[in-house]
Amino acid sequence: MSSQTIILIAISVALIMGLISNRLIRFVHLPNVTAYLIVGILLGPSVLGLISPALHDTLSNLVKTLGIIVDIALGFIAFSIGSEFKLKNIKKLGKGVLTITIMQSGFALIFVDVLLTVVTLIVGNFKEYLPIILTLGAVATATAPAATLMVIKQYKAKGPVTEILLPVVAFDDAVGLILFSISFSLAQVFAKQNAGINGGSISIINILLLPLLEIVLSLVIGFIIGFILSQAMKWFKSRANRLMCMLASVFLGVALCNLFDNLFGLELSSLLVCMMIGAAFCNLREDSIMIIDGIDRWTPAIFMLFFILSGAEIDFTVIANPIVLGICGLYLVARSLGKYFGAFLGASVTKSSTNIRKYLGFTLLPQAGVAIGMARSASTTFRSYTSLGGNNEYLINIASIITAVVLTATLVYELIGPVITKIALTKAGEIEPEKKVKKNENPVQTS
Repeated sequence: MSSQTIILIAISVALIMGLISNRLIRFVHLPNVTAYLIVGILLGPSVLGLISPALHDTLSNLVKTLGIIVDIALGFIAFSIGSEFKLKNIKKLGKGVLTITIMQSGFALIFVDVLLTVVTLIVGNFKEYLPIILTLGAVATATAPAATLMVIKQYKAKGPVTEILLPVVAFDDAVGLILFSISFSLAQVFAKQNAGINGGSISIINILLLPLLEIVLSLVIGFIIGFILSQAMKWFKSRANRLMCMLASVFLGVALCNLFDNLFGLELSSLLVCMMIGAAFCNLREDSIMIIDGIDRWTPAIFMLFFILSGAEIDFTVIANPIVLGICGLYLVARSLGKYFGAFLGASVTKSSTNIRKYLGFTLLPQAGVAIGMARSASTTFRSYTSLGGNNEYLINIASIITAVVLTATLVYELIGPVITKIALTKAGEIEPEKKVKKNENPVQTS
């Protein structure tokens, strides 16, 4: 059987299993992303690959081969986030929402970084784990708007907490991507140094100037592509042609990042580039929302494959490691505290109501797509350094730990996040408590 046939069969099986899981997960009232991750785990080399060593190797190679799907999916996730970054809407939100958003994202990063730093300093392996600490701190900023919106719609939540929650989760991922780009740039420098790769020396150029250049260049390239995309819409009017223009722009953004890496050694952020494409486009076109809606008809399948492939990459031998379990536990605790206290202080600074201060932080715990995207992007980058020589085992190890911690944390957050969100909004009085019928009460009224 040819490799192309195997790839097509694998994609077909993944999509079919994803669709089935989509229906089954509704019986337990969990988000679709949880179902897709579980399907990926079951179909991946860590579970299905246990049947035989040959099958394990085949599945591992398939996951690597289909990595281009992950890159493209990340591009569209970032593009969607950027399309929400409309300046008119941001001005309407007011300083209060922006302050709360930035503080809860920033505190999540700081809490994770500080707690992991303290623990690794005590244990004595701080330098070895510094790239992991910086990466996980940045990933901690992201929140999953889908799970939060699901709870709000399902229970028809209304009130001050809900009103401020919606814009916060919409703007949160954009802030998170910017913080991730800065923090991960530093993580790459320390990872190279620890692995003995050229370019990993500690200097002002490597720690400050080069990461800044890569971030600025990513934003500039994204803006240029977004500008060209907005102008192209003047020439192409049909829905099909406009869809193809948007697809081409995201593909081009991802491709240029790889090109700059190969030609100049500059590691541009495809997440930042594609986010800027979406941001530039939505601000340069008044009808951008109507046009972007068309891309939603194309992306569900690729997003499903993205989550399934992410689940397939989980290595249970890594998760079973007590050190990884410890890191995951610390990450869950630190991120949750950072989100809560960041939102609490942000609400206090902006003089928001008592309910917002007390309950908003609890509604920001769910984490899914963007966090997984950040982790996959970091894992792919660290693994790519193995071709440069140096300590390849170290690079693969930190890539595996980051992926395992984030995916495990995502499963936990997707299981408990919506439940905690519901409880918080109920306590805030924005969801009506379920009515219980007393045993001695007849629920049927009689005349």
